[in-house]
Amino acid sequence: MAEQREVTAWRPRVPGVVEVFHAHFTEYAYPMHVHQAWTLLIVDDGAVRYDLDRHEHGTPHDTVSLLPPHVPHNGSPATPHGFRKRVLYLDATRLGEDLIGPAVDDPDLRDPVLRRRVGQLHTALAHPGDELEAESRLTLVGERLRAHLRPRRAPGPVRRDPPVARRLRELLDERLLDGIALDEAARLVHAHPAHLVRAFSGAYGIAPHQYLMSRRVERARRLLLAGLRPAEVAGATGFYDQAHFTRHFRKLVGVTPGRYRVSSR
Repeated sequence: MAEQREVTAWRPRVPGVVEVFHAHFTEYAYPMHVHQAWTLLIVDDGAVRYDLDRHEHGTPHDTVSLLPPHVPHNGSPATPHGFRKRVLYLDATRLGEDLIGPAVDDPDLRDPVLRRRVGQLHTALAHPGDELEAESRLTLVGERLRAHLRPRRAPGPVRRDPPVARRLRELLDERLLDGIALDEAARLVHAHPAHLVRAFSGAYGIAPHQYLMSRRVERARRLLLAGLRPAEVAGATGFYDQAHFTRHFRKLVGVTPGRYRVSSR
């Protein structure tokens, strides 16, 4: 079977929904990356295996997966014919930071009612003019997600977030467009460069350069959906040139920026 990479993406006029993303991949594997949004995922065909916070998970078709913001994850086909998925990226404030820990502990939710409601939400989001229905369904989905996660909350081990790693993440966020050299970051944080990289990777499960590229590509997706051309987006998101942008975008999204933009509604 020839490799397939089909995507459709758009940003609906519904508060709280940053992006709707539908994809069919047969062989493509996502590398480790991070989002600033909540990732609400259902798989319609096949299955995905992924690592979240250094633990392996899977998405059989009867589950709803909720991946929290700021936590690195990857993804690859778990069946020979790949997978077909529908994803909602929800604004980070939609569910609240207090649910990040429970979502890390139990991201795959077996709930037929929730699964059906997420599917209905996708249908409403696909039809301009049905924004009120989509908002109503999103409210019910959010309510059910919170019901799943809140009762399971329990004091657990504190996530490692040492000051050195946290300060480097802040610097990367501040210098998202211009970037920052490792030596300069080390001087500002008062740490040896090697220690800085080890501390960041140990705290967040992703290397500093992977984090930076994830943030840039995420911003690029929003600009492409807003109608900007890939050449404009490359310069607006801190990439060296369009070739540099295309290489990293395709690595993290599965298709080129041009194809992603053309696929948008």
